[in-house]
Amino acid sequence: MGAWSGVGVMQTEAFISTTGTLRVQWETRNERVPGQGIFSVVLHSGVSGRSLLPVVEHRGTGRATTYVSEDPREFFFVVDAKHLDWSLTVEEGVAATAPDTGRR
Repeated sequence: MGAWSGVGVMQTEAFISTTGTLRVQWETRNERVPGQGIFSVVLHSGVSGRSLLPVVEHRGTGRATTYVSEDPREFFFVVDAKHLDWSLTVEEGVAATAPDTGRR
């Protein structure tokens, strides 16, 4: 659905989620001032612009995957990063069920 990277503050372009389920993969690196790197990502409604929920709040370098469940709609992210480089990828979640193997 989208991939972004940068330094500092960024508002991503809007994207539409048809399921409302998002997989967000992020990474921070190259902390310029040791112990001072801050990374936050907030999900916003692309309709009203209001903030919906914090997706990432992290200090220093690292990486992780976060899952978000919201009503389907248009979204965008606001990224705020200090003293480090960052990258962010968002993918649409797909509903799935595991086959019943009959084992208990």
